[in-house]
Amino acid sequence: MKLHFAPGTISIAVAIALEEAGLDYDTRQLDFAKGDQQSSEYSVINPKGRVPALETEGTVLTETGAILDYIAALSPGLMPTDPIKAARARSVTYYLASTMHVNHAHKMRGHRWADAEASHKDMTAKVPETMTASAQYVENECLAGPYVLGDTLCIADAYLFMVCTWLPGDGVELAPFPRIRTFMDAMEERPSVKAIRAKGMMR
Repeated sequence: MKLHFAPGTISIAVAIALEEAGLDYDTRQLDFAKGDQQSSEYSVINPKGRVPALETEGTVLTETGAILDYIAALSPGLMPTDPIKAARARSVTYYLASTMHVNHAHKMRGHRWADAEASHKDMTAKVPETMTASAQYVENECLAGPYVLGDTLCIADAYLFMVCTWLPGDGVELAPFPRIRTFMDAMEERPSVKAIRAKGMMR
């Protein structure tokens, strides 16, 4: 396997999941500031021009949630067998992908939705409000214990961890969210996160 990633992006959730699964993988780091994600070389890997992309078994997988599901299929302990619990894990992942991640993206990726510079500034200014609202939802609805499903880690936790690392930079004060703080502390203690930090993949 080869993971194409950029530090600080959601692609690190995939790296954490790979570590949790005990799977061997190589990495290729993209420099977004240099536009590596838009290069002709990378467009062959992922024409979307985004990370993550995981090369595996002669194909390339994209979209974080889909890659996490793939990893869970290779390491069943990362997804519960109970269909309700599995659906709950996926519901958190889908919320993060469709709402909270998008809220964050408005800070630096306004060009995806509007052309006027004033619109970009307005979207950036809105980010602390929308990310705080998302953090409140996570606090109230997404954590059944130290992790999403309680005491057992699942693939949704890898996604949630990375999204929550963005909160301080998005102007969100974590003091009002004790469940999120407990979750982040638990994740930081996991060997997977420590390994990723040791490899310099996280900022």
